[in-house]
Amino acid sequence: MTGLTSLVKRNTKLYFKDKGMFFSSLITPIILLVLYSTFLKKVYDDSFRSALISAGASASDAVINGCVGGQLISSLLAVSCVTVSFCSNLLMIKDKTSGARHDLTMTPVRFGTLGLGYYLSTLISTMIITAAALFACLLYLGAAGWYLSLSDVLLMVLDVFLLTMFGTALSSCINFFLSTDGQASAVGTIVSAGYGFICGAYMPISNFGTGLQKVLSFLPGTYGTSLLRNHAMRGVFAEMADSGFPPEAVDAIKQSVDCSVDFFGKSVGIGGMYIILCASVALLIGIYILINVIAGKKFR
Repeated sequence: MTGLTSLVKRNTKLYFKDKGMFFSSLITPIILLVLYSTFLKKVYDDSFRSALISAGASASDAVINGCVGGQLISSLLAVSCVTVSFCSNLLMIKDKTSGARHDLTMTPVRFGTLGLGYYLSTLISTMIITAAALFACLLYLGAAGWYLSLSDVLLMVLDVFLLTMFGTALSSCINFFLSTDGQASAVGTIVSAGYGFICGAYMPISNFGTGLQKVLSFLPGTYGTSLLRNHAMRGVFAEMADSGFPPEAVDAIKQSVDCSVDFFGKSVGIGGMYIILCASVALLIGIYILINVIAGKKFR
């Protein structure tokens, strides 16, 4: 345990001492927030207004802004929790290129402990960034239209924590096989560009074809995005229902923004989404530790 604690402290200190690595992690959610509020806000606003017209209903600008704000921040957080973890997890690769990892393998520390040290330090670093992103998103939502309860905020904190654990485990499994900064940059670019689409952040998966929806329903990130959507928008949906909106109109809007995800025709509830996300985190961490142990046996 002492060895693991020392590794986590060492990795975390090196992360914050490396201004380039820290800045690249910190600026990611800031850029996303600016881009989302500049470009996606108009898209989401038009989408909600069209959905209301189709349902023969109307809503105040405050309610529409609350809907748009909830969708924006849930999208941003769903993407940030994963993309930031890839930026924060570069120390593992830097240690390979500098020879520091080889030096660490010469110590009595086991390979599994070494790998877990990278995972925990990356999780801590990423959580600091995503917590700041969550705070900024809540400030934005307060200005756009606040309909959240305390329980909604606490559940969003839980969602962000689980998605950060998922992103850190995923980046750890992938970065383990990378050995150069160029490879890390290429993977980071692919993740940054593609993850938002396959998790339903940039565009709800309900807008995709049936075949692609079935494929995306196997991805844990899809359920993480849906959890954030449910909790970021629950309050505004409750306000719509209290204002006399037809229940079918509210349900249609929920469906259009992926508040529910179907797995081969069966709707997955909130509890099921948490189970899938937690199981995925446990599986990825188990795989990551296993490949470290196998690598250790081959090394020795």
